[in-house]
Amino acid sequence: MSEACSTDVCDVPAGTTGPVGFEARPDYRIDLRRVRNRLTVTAGDTVLAETTRPLLVDEQDHGLVFYVPRADVREQLLVAAPDVSTRCPFKGEASYWRLAADSSGDVVAWAYPDPLPQVALIGEHIAFYQDRVTVALGVAIPAVGEPLTLKGNTRTS
Repeated sequence: MSEACSTDVCDVPAGTTGPVGFEARPDYRIDLRRVRNRLTVTAGDTVLAETTRPLLVDEQDHGLVFYVPRADVREQLLVAAPDVSTRCPFKGEASYWRLAADSSGDVVAWAYPDPLPQVALIGEHIAFYQDRVTVALGVAIPAVGEPLTLKGNTRTS
């Protein structure tokens, strides 16, 4: 079973022939939604990533995962884990990272550098294991203010 794709639906044994992924399961759901909450990822006191542009991924048979734009990840604090490789039939080939401070430890992050077209939005984003680092969700930026009233095609406060 792969690490980023943590259910049996994601296992694609070597040599598999025939339909896989969305071709085999056209009803499989992966919902992607950009949110504007501040998201901070830390390992101890070290901030690994901070963004106000996280991507919320709600995949069938999985828990919710936040993906952080690569531009908002402090990649110098991570080191590639070329010894870990998985393929999700719904998202594609995954790349993994460990903490640079513990390069022999568990992987803490993954990404799909060339995702399948159905989930192309996750490209250029990195996700973090929520049980290995702290992923903290803060308030929306800008914070939600006074309710707006719609009158015809005009918004008023």
